[in-house]
Amino acid sequence: MKRRNFIKRTTLASGGTLFMPQFLKAFEMPSTGIFNNKKLVIIQLKGGNDGLNTVVPFTNDIYYQNRGNIAIDKNGIFKVNDTLGFHNSLKPLQKIYDNGHLSIINNVGYPNPNRSHFRSTDIWQTASDSNQFLQTGWVGRYLDLTKSKPYRAIEVDENLSLMLKGNLQNGLAITNPKLFYQLLKQPFFDRITSNYTNDTHLSEHNLGYLYNTMIDAKSSASYIHEKTKTKSSSKTYPKNIFGKQLKTISEFISSGLETQVYYAALSGFDTHANQKNRQAKLLKLYAESMAVFVEDLKANGTFDDTLILTFSEFGRRVQKNGSNGTDHGTANNVFIIGKNLKKAGFYNPLADLSDLDYNGDLKYTIDFREIYATILDKWLNVNDTKILNKSYAKLQFI
Repeated sequence: MKRRNFIKRTTLASGGTLFMPQFLKAFEMPSTGIFNNKKLVIIQLKGGNDGLNTVVPFTNDIYYQNRGNIAIDKNGIFKVNDTLGFHNSLKPLQKIYDNGHLSIINNVGYPNPNRSHFRSTDIWQTASDSNQFLQTGWVGRYLDLTKSKPYRAIEVDENLSLMLKGNLQNGLAITNPKLFYQLLKQPFFDRITSNYTNDTHLSEHNLGYLYNTMIDAKSSASYIHEKTKTKSSSKTYPKNIFGKQLKTISEFISSGLETQVYYAALSGFDTHANQKNRQAKLLKLYAESMAVFVEDLKANGTFDDTLILTFSEFGRRVQKNGSNGTDHGTANNVFIIGKNLKKAGFYNPLADLSDLDYNGDLKYTIDFREIYATILDKWLNVNDTKILNKSYAKLQFI
C-alpha cells in the first residue's frame, strides 16, 4: 500500500483503549509551516442545535405563533438588546458577552442544504458544496498546505473526525497524553521497533513504512508527554465529558504545545421530542464549561491568542412538531469567542421569520465557508483559497 493511501485510510484513537497506526507517523513529514502561536478551538454542538431557542427573538409574534409551548418566554431569557435575548441557560456567557468577547453570526448555512446529520456534518467538516463529496477535511488540508506535524491539530476524543484528515497528513485524536505515552512504552512496540533493520526490501510500499511509523511515534508521544506532564489546570470544570475535554485543551494550550487547532464536540442536540428541558440542560452544560474555559485561558495568559468557534451542523425548523420538539432545519447561529473581536455582539440581523424557504426553514445569508476563509486568512495566516478550493468573501469579526 502506498504511503498516501495508508494515511488516508487510517486514524488513531488514543486514550489508552484504542490504537490505529496513523498516529504513529507523527514525524514522517518535515515541518516547514510557520508556527504563529495563534490557537483555534472548534466546538461542534452535535445533533443540530435549535438556534431560535438559543438566540430568542422575544418581540417577534411569528416566533411565538410557530413555537407554541416550546417557545422561550420572556422570563426564560436574559435580554441583550431590544429584540433579542439568550436562553437563560447561557447566563454563564453573559460576562463574556458584556466584555465584548462574543460575536454571534446569524443565518449561517450553505446553498442547497442537506438535512442528514451525517452528510451535513461532512459538508461542514470538509467545506464542500452540498453535491460534492470530499475525502479530506479543511483542517487536514491546512496541515497538508503548511507541511505540519500531526500534533498541530488535535481532536480531544477517541476517534479522529474527517475535519482533521488530510491527503498527506492527519491530525491526532487523543484524550490523555500520559496514557498515550504509556501505550507506546509497552514491550510489544519495543520488540517490533528493535527488530527493525534498514533492509532494502522494506520500502514505503510495504512494511517499511509501518515500521517507520512505529519508530517515529515514540518521538511524538514523548514530545506531547514532556510538554504537558507538568501542566494541570487549577480551575474547577463541570464534571462531565465536555468539561473534561475543555480542561484538556486548556492544559495543552498552557503547556506551550505547538498545536494550532483543537476540536471537541458536545452531543445530544437532536431534539425531535421534549426539546425544552433537554436543550436547556445541554446549553447550560455548554455555557458553564465555556465560561470556566475562558477564565482558565485568561489566568494562563493565553486567551489573547485563542479564538473559539462553536457551530452545529444545521438548525431546526421554525414550526414545532407534534412531539414538543423541532425537526431538522437549515441555517443557524455560530458563536465566535475571542479577545480582540472587530464586531462583538450580533454580527448581523436574525433571519426574517416572515420570509422562509419552501420547506419553512430559515434562509441562510452567510456561507459557513466565509467564516472558515476569514479564520484561515486573518487568524492562521495561510492561503484560504488553496485550502477551501475556491475563494470566499472575508467577514469582519476578527
